[in-house]
Amino acid sequence: MLGYALPALLAAATAAAAPDEDVLNRDAGYPVGANMAQAYQQRYMVGSFSAMDSIDPSCAQAPSDDPLPLEKPASQTQFHYRFRGGFYSLDDYMQHQRATAVVVIKDGRIVAERYNYGRTAQMRMLSNSMAKTIVALGLMKALEEGHIRSLDDRAQDYVPALSGTLYGGTRIINLMRMASGARFVEDYSGHDDQARFVAAIRKQGTLQAAQGITERAYPEGEHFNYEGAQTAVLGLVLEAATKKTLCAWIGEKIWKPIGAQAASSWLLNPVDSVARAAGGFNATVYDYARLGMMLAADGVVRGQAVISREHLLDMTDASHQPQAFRPGSMVDSHGSTYFGYGLQTWIMPGSHRRFALLGIYGQAIFVDPDLKLVVVHTGVGKDASGDASGNHFGLERDALLRGIVAEYGNW
Repeated sequence: MLGYALPALLAAATAAAAPDEDVLNRDAGYPVGANMAQAYQQRYMVGSFSAMDSIDPSCAQAPSDDPLPLEKPASQTQFHYRFRGGFYSLDDYMQHQRATAVVVIKDGRIVAERYNYGRTAQMRMLSNSMAKTIVALGLMKALEEGHIRSLDDRAQDYVPALSGTLYGGTRIINLMRMASGARFVEDYSGHDDQARFVAAIRKQGTLQAAQGITERAYPEGEHFNYEGAQTAVLGLVLEAATKKTLCAWIGEKIWKPIGAQAASSWLLNPVDSVARAAGGFNATVYDYARLGMMLAADGVVRGQAVISREHLLDMTDASHQPQAFRPGSMVDSHGSTYFGYGLQTWIMPGSHRRFALLGIYGQAIFVDPDLKLVVVHTGVGKDASGDASGNHFGLERDALLRGIVAEYGNW
């Protein structure tokens, strides 16, 4: 069993330099971008990713009236991991990679936390595509309450303006599984279909942008193809089905029930004031931890079910997915078969159910229900599409996760 850190060691770790501080504009105090284009530039990323709702319009979700306590032990667990022939600590990881925060929760207690670039637990951190899983939770709750009759319904059954369109004619479950069959490239090159879709949203509105996707590459339901446009459509479906905004529904049905301590927010498209369902959520790392704890407890918080266990299994269990969407079988856009994909949720390989909410540039919540283990990770990676830095961000993060799991059980 690994030991615990002394306060002096923690202080030394905090003082250690994080990667690329000069590139990320430490000397200017990590400023916030003046607009969304600036927000994703290297010198503004740190500040912007912890203040994104000050740049674009947003809606707020109030915290719980009775926040769920997060206990902290007197000393923190010292995690170690092996990576490319080396043996490293969590503090080493924070010096290797552009992580803004790493928080580890075991059995409802924070057993380790680290921060880079002056970020703190009180800041609202951008989710990027972790938001997709939160939208899926909202859809499952709408299904439980009868606002959505079946996930086999088509999007146009709830959003008539999508009738006759590719996405409108797609079953909700296939949109959730990233299996609409649309010909759509999302490689973050800046001139891919995703860039064009986002530009159309900001110019014409979410509905009109969705209507503009017209070409199928595959029959729906057969092939995984990651495209944020599908989640944008799911956001429209959820709002139409519940007759509430995404902000109001998620706030009432998910955010308050998990025992959130701080307000959260969704970025709104300036043209139509529709929430950016695919990646515009913002919350503190502690509240991301509370979300992960609810998921690790199979939907239960303080003895009350926020989401039914069966619906969470539908979202996160490999055995509930078609074979082509399971780890080891599903091929992602990089040609890897490492992950599987459930309903707006990444499924990880291993000896038991383990899954993740993932967002570009390093955002993640890893959940291991068997071990009651949650790891929250936020970052400002150099490249959204991969690893332009050459520092193997994703690979080393995975090695760190395996080291954390090894402290308590087996992968």
